[in-house]
Amino acid sequence: MTTQPAPVQGAFDHRMAVSDTDDAFLAAALPFLAEGLAAPDEPPPLAIAAPAKLDLLRDALGADADRIGLVAHTDWYTGSAANAVARAAGHLAEQAGPGGRVHLLMEPVWNGRAGRSPRESAEWIRYEALANLLFAPTATTALCVYDTRTAGAALVAAARRAHPDTEVYEDPVLLAAELDAVPLPAPPSHARALTRPARGAVRDWAAGQGLGAADAELFATAVGEAASLGPVTGALLWGEAPGCVCELTLARRIADPLAGFIPPPTPDLSPGQGLWFARQVCAYVDIRPAGPGTTAVRLQYG
Repeated sequence: MTTQPAPVQGAFDHRMAVSDTDDAFLAAALPFLAEGLAAPDEPPPLAIAAPAKLDLLRDALGADADRIGLVAHTDWYTGSAANAVARAAGHLAEQAGPGGRVHLLMEPVWNGRAGRSPRESAEWIRYEALANLLFAPTATTALCVYDTRTAGAALVAAARRAHPDTEVYEDPVLLAAELDAVPLPAPPSHARALTRPARGAVRDWAAGQGLGAADAELFATAVGEAASLGPVTGALLWGEAPGCVCELTLARRIADPLAGFIPPPTPDLSPGQGLWFARQVCAYVDIRPAGPGTTAVRLQYG
């Protein structure tokens, strides 16, 4: 297991390491962290991994462990893939060196949310792919570690296509389009139809489906943020808490794969941020063509 050459100045360096034993993990992680410690104009590297792997690193690093940030991945990855984008962007803004210079060793919780279903896994592969575009302006160096004991062969094979240092890397836009080509389940026949998704109507419906008052308000606000991209020609509501769903039909096309993933200038989550707000609040925000000149935006709260 080897790491790639040092990154080109000013370019996002997105790497992948695959291991099936603790020794293989250390063989990939230790040279990477040493590279970060030796890099000029950088803060200490950060390792985000399973707690057991952090223990391995502490033992192997010895005194150098105090020079490296160690964060349990269950503390870093606490929500959706869009939440992970926000967490990484916030860290770069607050902690990285000039131009976003920092070494990040990252292991999502593949035996948790990120790997609990094919749909959820696809969300994280999309995140891995789009990261190549989202963080392209930075000089960040990231090593994504995949343990086949938790991630599984199919997930590792898909992830290879999202990392530029593999022989099967694909254009992020094309990979995201492939993931989005998988049809979503059709809305149920009993879905409630609204002419327009008025915030109060959505909030009251969500509360009636079991969402608490604060969650119902957040969901209604997220729907309103997505609807602001309109004009909206129709809306459907279905599901029960926490999985309340709203699907909007917009009389316009949204073709940008990064829509709602680009962090706003300020990190505070507040209305007026459109799809960024919606993606931060909802577990899933799916955007699909709905016909000539129209787009379906489906938001699922939990």
